[in-house]
Order: sequence, then C-alpha cells, then structure tokens
Amino acid sequence: MRAFVFPGQGSQKIGMGAELAGASIVAREVFEEVDDVLGQSLSKIMREGPEDELMLTENAQPAIMANAIAVLRVLEKEGGISVADKCDFVAGHSLGEYTALCAVGAFSLADTARLLKLRGRSMQAAVPVGQGAMAALLGADIEKATALAQAATQGEVCSVANDNDPTQVVLSGHRAAIERAIALVKEHGVKRGIALPVSAPFHCALMQPAAKAMAEALEACAPGALRLPLFANVTATMVADPQEVKRLLVEQVTGRVRWRESAIAMRDAGVEHFVEFGGKVVGPMIKRSAGDVEVTSVSSMDEIEALAKAL
Repeated sequence: MRAFVFPGQGSQKIGMGAELAGASIVAREVFEEVDDVLGQSLSKIMREGPEDELMLTENAQPAIMANAIAVLRVLEKEGGISVADKCDFVAGHSLGEYTALCAVGAFSLADTARLLKLRGRSMQAAVPVGQGAMAALLGADIEKATALAQAATQGEVCSVANDNDPTQVVLSGHRAAIERAIALVKEHGVKRGIALPVSAPFHCALMQPAAKAMAEALEACAPGALRLPLFANVTATMVADPQEVKRLLVEQVTGRVRWRESAIAMRDAGVEHFVEFGGKVVGPMIKRSAGDVEVTSVSSMDEIEALAKAL
C-alpha cells in the first residue's frame, strides 16, 4: 500500500517550483491559477523572493501548497498516473492537510489557495507580534516534551504543537513560557531547544481566533467528497467523511499535529511506501517514526519521471 504525503510550513525556499515551471506547462498552469485566485504574483515571490515576503505565513502557506500540487499534477498529467489508482491514503503536515485534501478532490485548487491565504492571515493576526513563540526540542520524545512544557507554563500557554518523530517535538505558546522551556531542556533530559523563526505560535490555545475564522470560512467553502481517505493531524486516524474533515480542520488550528502517530498508524494500516510531494521534510520524519518503510521525495522533473516509471 502507498500514501501520498505533503509538507508543512518551513519547507518554503526561494526558487521553489522554478525549475518545474520551466520544464512543464502543467506546473505553470498551477502557479498561474493560484496567482489569479489570490490576485498577487505569488509565483514570482516563490521564484525570486524577497525571502521575508515568502516567509510571511499568508504567503508561505499557499506557496508550499501550490508547489506540491504542481508536482502532483505533472505526475498525473504528464506521467499518466491516477492518484486514486496508485495511492491508498493521503496525509499532510499542518497546512499540508489542505494540500492532501486538494489532491483527493475535496477542495479545488482555487479554494485551497483562498483557504490557506486566509488561514495564514488569521494565524498571524491571532497573537500580537512578539507575544508568542515556538521552539523545536531535539532529542526529545513526547513524554519528555510534555513534562518540560508543563514545567515551563507558570500560568501561561506552553504546549506540544507538533509531535514530529521520536527525536523532535515542537512547543508553542507565550514567548516567556517558551523561553523558560528552552532554559529548562537539560533538566528534562532534552538535548537542545531551538527557538524557531516563526511569526506566530501555531497549534496552541492562543490560535483560538484563527480557529473561529477558519470555522466560518469552511462553512462557506466546505470540503466535498474525498477520493481517498485522509489520516488527520489531530486524531492520527483515518477520516473520509467531509463533515468530519471540516470539524478536524478547525480543531487542527489550535490542536497538536500528531505526525509521529500518523506515520505509525499509516504503517499499521499497511502502508509500505510513502511519497512526499514538493519537499524532503515529512518523509524523513516518517522514516524515523515508522521504521522499515520506503520513503520517496519528489520535487524535480527528473524525480517525477523516475517515480512515474516506478509506479
């Protein structure tokens, strides 16, 4: 069995999608459609920067999605591959969940771009700049990370945002609480705590205003039928009902991304081959979590052609 997986924020970089757009009209059409829908030249920012504009959450989220969908569309249209035939499940890390839903037809490309633009903007606006922070804990499992977060709260928000793999957990919350957590890492048997260069504290209770905004947006633009089941971030379980998908997308804004558990759950459901589209970020996390599975990353034309032959 096979799962197609999609990266989240942090996988953006200047030049993303440029080589593919140069090689494929199918990819160019994806970037042009996203530009038209958003009323901005996002593809130019992806191609040329400036970096601080690409890093803005409201740009990074639709950019990462557009890049991954461009890769997938090239595989489908030029490689003659049907997602429904060659794949059994999909999953995406945080914003990648929207990309995954686009891949299985629950959202159109245009709606996915609009939703992610709004999601990025709402998440940015939920907490005044400078009040929130996130930190990656290296050499930490979920138990150590949870204990550390509890020790650092002191009446503020400090919680696990991403359980990425057995060696990496991300905390999110009030800046002072995250700074306390970084200072306490050694006491909790954690190798290192690194403040992340993010503009808001994602996936924690402070994101409640953004969750409200997404609930309203998803009422107006609800997901349709899924061609394949999704493994959802907040439950690490399989979901195929559009109403349930909608509820989980709202919960996901403040909830934990249970990526390690999702990787293990997909493996236990029979997945032996994971294909990451548009990045090399979530695949390695899956390998560290699920062990003896095959992981393929595809971003370039050469990689797409090799995958099409292999499938």
